[in-house]
Amino acid sequence: MLNLSLNKKVLIFGFIFTFFSSFGQSFFLGLFNPSIRNELNISHGQFGAIYAGATICSSLVLIWFGKKIDDFKLFNYSIIVIGILFFSSFFFSIINNIYLLVVAIFLMRFSGQGLMSHTSSTTISRYFNKRRGRALSGIWFGLSSAEFILPILIVFLLTLFSWRIIWQFISLFIIITLPFVVFYTIRNITIESRENSILDKENRILKNIKSWKRSEVLRDPKFYIISLNMLALPWIATGVFIYQSFIADSKLWDIYIIPKSFMIYSATSIITLISSGFLVDKYTSRKLIPLMNLPVLLGMLILYFFDHYFYALIFFGLLGVSNGLANVLGSSLWAEIYGVRYIGGIKALTTAMMVFSTAFGTALFGLLIDNGFTIEFISIISILYISLSLLVLIIIRGSIEPKNIIKKT
Repeated sequence: MLNLSLNKKVLIFGFIFTFFSSFGQSFFLGLFNPSIRNELNISHGQFGAIYAGATICSSLVLIWFGKKIDDFKLFNYSIIVIGILFFSSFFFSIINNIYLLVVAIFLMRFSGQGLMSHTSSTTISRYFNKRRGRALSGIWFGLSSAEFILPILIVFLLTLFSWRIIWQFISLFIIITLPFVVFYTIRNITIESRENSILDKENRILKNIKSWKRSEVLRDPKFYIISLNMLALPWIATGVFIYQSFIADSKLWDIYIIPKSFMIYSATSIITLISSGFLVDKYTSRKLIPLMNLPVLLGMLILYFFDHYFYALIFFGLLGVSNGLANVLGSSLWAEIYGVRYIGGIKALTTAMMVFSTAFGTALFGLLIDNGFTIEFISIISILYISLSLLVLIIIRGSIEPKNIIKKT
């Protein structure tokens, strides 16, 4: 690793941090949903309310802590993030009541889904310029790899070990692996570090793009319209992942159908990541953003109309296509529009909003399920949200452009 170029080291850092973010992602925590509910004797709705409340709290803290990546040396910031993830994973293994469950989910959502993915995507968005799309697609292979490997692995391990032992092993894996990775990849990276490139013309153009502060972004109406579309997949997919056992029971699928479907989900995510990275670099994220939610829209239509287990594979495959697009577009678009100097603060805000939306999805799904609504009814709500937010985005798409710095004469 010492002989690799700095560009490759940064990519390795992003890939591994993105992989380890999976421990706080909904698809992973959802695998332990039945075990935790049975042991603590809580319902779907109660678990959803706890999950949502803890996730909302984590998103609020992330807005503040995530911005610190603009102020700290990346190496120091990453070490702090690793320490929080290690503690969170170990703490998750010792919960024995609903109060500790709230704290544990808060910590995992904050450290895993929040800080790990925020640190990796912000680093890549800032460091890479011309090849940002390909770099982002490369690091999101980390999460796609986790989504491919971990569901079937965890389902198997749960037949051999208790869920507590699995989490203790995870915490050891984190503290043994990640400090080594950080030391050998990004210890010399600063906020001004950029990819090695001979593309001087493009770099000069990028320097002329205005870098927006977070306060300025919050006053831009386009930010909210884009965000409505960005947040569709997180809340829908989270609800599906957390309540995967409910969906399987409703559709009469056996226990291994959804873990197998996650492999399709991961495969389509990877295929989409490969293509979307090149497409972003060629056409820009601004032109591709209207396409992002079309696959998940089709997937929800399939979930509404069909029950055969074969359609589970198609449904998760379509989710994977939207996920692959969202992972690249969701990181690169903000840098394209708002510049990279304050991207840490902007990404902290958008990541927090994404985390908040997952809390919304968990709470909404849980509330509807506990009140007797079917997965088909939930699909209709999802379809309406996607359609309306996409319509507004199409109307304003021509105004989604970066601003150039006004030079004084």
